[in-house]
Amino acid sequence: MKLYNLDKIPWEESQLIYHALAELGREALCLVSPQTPYVCIGFHQDAPQEVDLEYCCAHSIPVFRRDLGGGAVYLDGEQLFFQLILHKDNPRVPKRRPVFYQKFLRPIINTYIRIGIPAQYRPVNDVITDTRKISGTGAGEIGECIVFVGNLIVDFDYETMARVLKVPDEKFRDKVHQTLRNNLSTIRRELGGRAAEQWTEYRLNALMAEEFQKLLPPLVPSQKDPELTDKIDELKARMLTQEWLFQKSRKRRPGREVKVSAGTNVLHRIHKAEGGLIRTDFELSEGRYGNVSISGDFFCFPEEAVAWLENELEGKTIDMSRSILDRFYSEQKADTPGIKPDDWMQVLGV
Repeated sequence: MKLYNLDKIPWEESQLIYHALAELGREALCLVSPQTPYVCIGFHQDAPQEVDLEYCCAHSIPVFRRDLGGGAVYLDGEQLFFQLILHKDNPRVPKRRPVFYQKFLRPIINTYIRIGIPAQYRPVNDVITDTRKISGTGAGEIGECIVFVGNLIVDFDYETMARVLKVPDEKFRDKVHQTLRNNLSTIRRELGGRAAEQWTEYRLNALMAEEFQKLLPPLVPSQKDPELTDKIDELKARMLTQEWLFQKSRKRRPGREVKVSAGTNVLHRIHKAEGGLIRTDFELSEGRYGNVSISGDFFCFPEEAVAWLENELEGKTIDMSRSILDRFYSEQKADTPGIKPDDWMQVLGV
């Protein structure tokens, strides 16, 4: 099995190489990192809805649509990526997706443990330390292969990640920024700057290769050959076009949702009820509300009643929201024909 330990490469090749290997049907492990930053969106996403394209253009940050699912992410050279390409009929590939993730995330967990970070697996596809995510991963099928990608996060630019996203307003952007800081960690953050510096890209890639070798056939160090280079160029001509980037995706419900980690999302919801427009911004972590903010152009509820509802929802589960709304209408005297509990559930349900 081929090992492409390529270190820093042009940003577009850091994506195109695993697409090319999968389309060629080659099993391989790639260890790469982009020379320059870029934004990568999932295949099913709509670029103008997910990414602030004007900001990215002004700051020379390319945007790429991958042929795998998932959300929009900001990627740069402080993230070291592994890309595992396996045939779908390979007997080493578990048929059940959770078992697949648990098996092939073990090398990343072991790498973190070897450098002094107590990482562990969190279903379905996260690696965490304490309660914070410390590796972003995803898997999908390209051609006859399964592609599994993820990273070691040496450092992370939280501010730019929050900035490149298309958001309804700056208040929501601030919420995304803070939630990222609270729920995503890095090698530098966990070990401290001086201790982290000893773990160079070369050493970390070597550790990843050692750990993946325990699960794979003998890895043969390889370089790009003419067939692979030609396939990358072929994909470049298709996947770096405006047509590929701006192809339309499925419609989504009004509002915005940003996934931070498994079980933690930041949401913006809007709903036009008979009695006015309702907006909510909130975090949802393990099914519980956090930092709930309610606004709109409705006039039927006094300010203190809305504040009561925000406070009551804090830390509660989605399943409890209906009973809280019942109390809202009874205890806060908030009854109105224009906005009913079902209207609130449009912006509080998921």
